[in-house]
Amino acid sequence: MSIGFSYALSAKDGNARSGAITTPRGVIRTPAFMPVGTAGTVKAMLIDWVRSSGADVILANTYHLMLRPGPERMKRFGGLHDFMNWSGPILTDSGGFQVMSLAKLRRISEDGVTFQSHVDGASHALSPERAIEIQCAIGADIQMVLDECTPFPCERDEAKVSMERSMRWAGRCKAAFEEMAAPGQALFGIVQGGVYPELREASAQALIDVGFEGYAIGGLAVGEGAQAMLNTLAVTVPALPHERPRYLMGVGTPLDIVNAVAQGVDMFDCVMPTRSGRHGQAFTWDGKLNLRNAGFADDERPLDEASTCPAARDYSRAYLHHLFKANEFLGPMLTSWANIHFYQDLMIAIRLAIEEGRFEAFADELRLRFAANGD
Repeated sequence: MSIGFSYALSAKDGNARSGAITTPRGVIRTPAFMPVGTAGTVKAMLIDWVRSSGADVILANTYHLMLRPGPERMKRFGGLHDFMNWSGPILTDSGGFQVMSLAKLRRISEDGVTFQSHVDGASHALSPERAIEIQCAIGADIQMVLDECTPFPCERDEAKVSMERSMRWAGRCKAAFEEMAAPGQALFGIVQGGVYPELREASAQALIDVGFEGYAIGGLAVGEGAQAMLNTLAVTVPALPHERPRYLMGVGTPLDIVNAVAQGVDMFDCVMPTRSGRHGQAFTWDGKLNLRNAGFADDERPLDEASTCPAARDYSRAYLHHLFKANEFLGPMLTSWANIHFYQDLMIAIRLAIEEGRFEAFADELRLRFAANGD
């Protein structure tokens, strides 16, 4: 483990587990949900709101920060933490997902990826070494190797070639990290291999042979469907070291998170709470609410009267409905805040259920409540 970085397991209930990741910038309670701050901001939220939600860590993206404001500029400002006024841990994705999502703007070779910027069309090269250099320069506490996020659907041979390239890149990232990283920074490997069990197992073993402080599971939640994701997790998670944190990238809905925790996953991120919030969809313990619906126009109830979040507790559903109908900025802001807070409350409830040995009952109850709402 890196100096100042460690993971400790505190409780297990079936395969579900709770614990803590210790970094020089603070402790991350697991299972953990990381609000997504792609470009150095959690969209539509003040950083104080993110803190008050109970989030221990946020995620930022190497590709987007490379384009603007640029790693050299952030380094002059003391790194991303000082630049965005967040003192807790930051995990940075490497840009691998953009290898897939911006397929029309990139070219892959053994050296790395050449991107055409979606901002101004300029060409940028992102090699494994450059990805680590950027993440170290901006001061990321947990860094991700550069990988190729295999799309779905994908033939086995294509997935194998992609996975094996990602594993070679992972080795180069580890070598660069050992040269550039500051004390306490950690590097995670990323398992790839599509929905093919033997490729996932081979990828996990290749990463273990290199050795990382944590292991992420990438290439899921890209269209394969919930059951295929769970089937892939059932193969992948047991292949990973139990003494290291496990991170499922880009997931997801509250039920996706609960189902993945049941398989032994420790960390999650997803744009869903803020993206849904910006479009008037709120997450509650009784399922999703579409605040644009006319049925909320005269609803005097708060979004969630049991919540400690001011956005969910202190404003009526009718007022939130009005904000969206009037296209006021405050509507997306308040609903995003309420959603991020709900996700953190969900993680608190999950951790407590694991520690008290009642996780399966908690998960079953949540599934039933959401099903009753049509989710």
